[in-house]
Amino acid sequence: MKMSLARLFVPVIILIGIAAFSGTALGQDSPVLDEIVERGTIRVGMSASQPPFTFRNRDAQLMGMEVDLANIIADGLRLELQIVERPFGRLLESLEEGEVDVVMSGMAITADRARSARFVGPYMLSGKSVITKATTLGKVQDPTQINRDAIRIGVLENSTSLTFVKRALPRATAVTFSDYDVGIQRLLADEIDALVADMPICVLTVLRYPEAGFVTPDTPFTIEPIGMAVSASDPQLHSLLDNYVEALEKAGVLDLLTRTWIKDAGWIKELP
Repeated sequence: MKMSLARLFVPVIILIGIAAFSGTALGQDSPVLDEIVERGTIRVGMSASQPPFTFRNRDAQLMGMEVDLANIIADGLRLELQIVERPFGRLLESLEEGEVDVVMSGMAITADRARSARFVGPYMLSGKSVITKATTLGKVQDPTQINRDAIRIGVLENSTSLTFVKRALPRATAVTFSDYDVGIQRLLADEIDALVADMPICVLTVLRYPEAGFVTPDTPFTIEPIGMAVSASDPQLHSLLDNYVEALEKAGVLDLLTRTWIKDAGWIKELP
């Protein structure tokens, strides 16, 4: 699914736009939305290194479920889309500092994150899992089974995966990295024993490296809602985008995105 997806839904997008604006809370301060409209561009922060959510293909073009979703929303709002790449661990900081208007990057909605940002959605569910070369580790169904002193667990910086490891695997050693490609290379080089990440990323990695001997459990350890973060200071922008996502769900667009990027692995050949 490429960036032309939005054009396939032009009639739907028009109706969604009408529904979204009609449901938006008016009369409230909207500093971020005002700036978006004035510049004619919505800036969406992404890591660009989290397939299937957001990544660059062999031709260095941005692809992914949330890249498509961002394009659909921007088209519906009659705005240009600017994707701003930041390491995952800096995305919410970039939102607070006004460098981006929205964050969409496989971002789990948590109570802690909700203290500094408003969340739109969720538009999908994910969960924590583990990927490893060790068959015994890959078969675990309870994370406490790998809570050992000698285990080195790779995790993304400032992620819910890191929070999960600290809480559920306190005896293991957490090894942090800035993006998943770095973590996978460390796993391939046996510099870590396992990598904790969202289940779609774990399943994808097994398919992406069929000769590596990677294994991952059949079910996730947790269930996490995924959504987009916006500034806590702009309830009108939040309301607008929340209405958009709700309308997209009713129109079946979110289901199509999920089938394309989560359930169908045909796009893996696009990865570098």
